[in-house]
Amino acid sequence: MTRALVTGAGGFVGRHLVARLRAEGWDVVATTRGDADLADPAAGRAAVRAADPDVAFCLAAGRAKATAAERAASTAVNTTPWLIDALPPRCRTVVRLGSSTEYGASAQPLAEDAPLTPRGFFGATKAAGSLLLLAAAAERGVRATVLRAFQVYGPGDHPTRFVPTVLTAAAEGATVPLTAPGRRRDWIWVGDVVDACVRAAADDALPPGQVLNLGTGVQTANEELVDLAEQVTGRPIARASGAHPGRSWDTADWVCDPALAHRLLGWTAGTGLAEGLRRTWAAR
Repeated sequence: MTRALVTGAGGFVGRHLVARLRAEGWDVVATTRGDADLADPAAGRAAVRAADPDVAFCLAAGRAKATAAERAASTAVNTTPWLIDALPPRCRTVVRLGSSTEYGASAQPLAEDAPLTPRGFFGATKAAGSLLLLAAAAERGVRATVLRAFQVYGPGDHPTRFVPTVLTAAAEGATVPLTAPGRRRDWIWVGDVVDACVRAAADDALPPGQVLNLGTGVQTANEELVDLAEQVTGRPIARASGAHPGRSWDTADWVCDPALAHRLLGWTAGTGLAEGLRRTWAAR
């Protein structure tokens, strides 16, 4: 039985990954913030050593940035330069869930050779963590993969994020505050991201240090997603265009080129946005 360590197991994608691995018979050590403070290198090393994994999935992420202390803690969680050295010798595979915010804005579909010009503090710390992990893994001979996911959605997402906000508005008759028209994202179903994580861990032919982008290759404007949610739920959704100021990484174009993940992993995002919204709505 393969023993897996999943950091960030209490997060949105982490919970789905743990459920998938356990359903497939993996022995899973699921680490959450309550189990180990990954901002503390000593506590993080101890947790990794106690897990004694064959495979490590690095999904922990810090987003707080309001104060200097929060920024320092988030940077520590998102980089964890000590992680590779804390792994047991028999652990030969690490899969890190990165972020498309490690890239800069582009009018073209983003491939893995796109420049790392991160969108904001979170993207910068994720990019730094990805580079540190790949460098440390290469020096030690560990096969590491970074999966840069685009806009992940699905059941169990944080209630303040866009899809949960839209579906709550459909259920309760609330108004959705929208950004100015034309802000687009590449929405990817959480189960497809989990599938890529599992494939990357199992595929020994995947080149060491490989970066793969995870997305659908289709981008959808926020107002178009609300239209689609109305069709899926069968309910009208009130909206206030321009009421939301947007975020630093919102752009008119934000879409993945998933060709490399398909070629190297045989992976394709199999769940379209309409079907994903139906599943998320049903799971409420």
